[in-house]
Amino acid sequence: MTTLSSAPVAPLLARLFAETEANPPAASPAFAGMTSEDHRAMMRSKTGYRDFYAKLADFALPVSPELGRLLYMLARATRARSIVEFGTSFGLSTLHLAAALRDNGGGRLITSEFEAGKLARARANLAEAGLADLVEFREGDALETLATGLPESIDLLLLDGAKALYSDILDRVESRLRPGAILIADNADYCPEYLERVGDVANGYMSMPFTDEVELSIRLG
Repeated sequence: MTTLSSAPVAPLLARLFAETEANPPAASPAFAGMTSEDHRAMMRSKTGYRDFYAKLADFALPVSPELGRLLYMLARATRARSIVEFGTSFGLSTLHLAAALRDNGGGRLITSEFEAGKLARARANLAEAGLADLVEFREGDALETLATGLPESIDLLLLDGAKALYSDILDRVESRLRPGAILIADNADYCPEYLERVGDVANGYMSMPFTDEVELSIRLG
């Protein structure tokens, strides 16, 4: 048995995923009258993301169960001890990563979220799971919260916040990524500059689309 597949984590995740299915983000008024072109423009905006995500404050924006398991497996396979996450939401991805840290023998997960209400929900979920001791929650814009106080070496980076900021977040974290560090970017197609950056071996990365929505990369030595 693993921390991920046993109580209290497994039943908590099952409940949270069920709650998300019952209250999907697509039901938010934020999407009312928005065309697909409007949605793409908003997701690529570096100025309007605060207002857009504020309208989604009551909705979980979780990874899929499949991506959650992938996060756990990658963190276990790399024996990660130091993880940075951009975009906490209600903490479903955080739960998967923290469970991996527990099963790796411990470590530190730094996660950043600018919606105070979401961060409170995430704190409660990690506490219920018995994993809060592994997590440092940072409230505020990740462009600021992840600009300082990072560990000397980072094993895994998850990008799942405002998509247009992925390359900017990488600017702040890159110098701490160890050779072989894993980068997982959800919906990375909304940030072409990030894809161009990690897709060029000359920039120190090797990358490939893992699914239609997830870009998987490693930091080269």
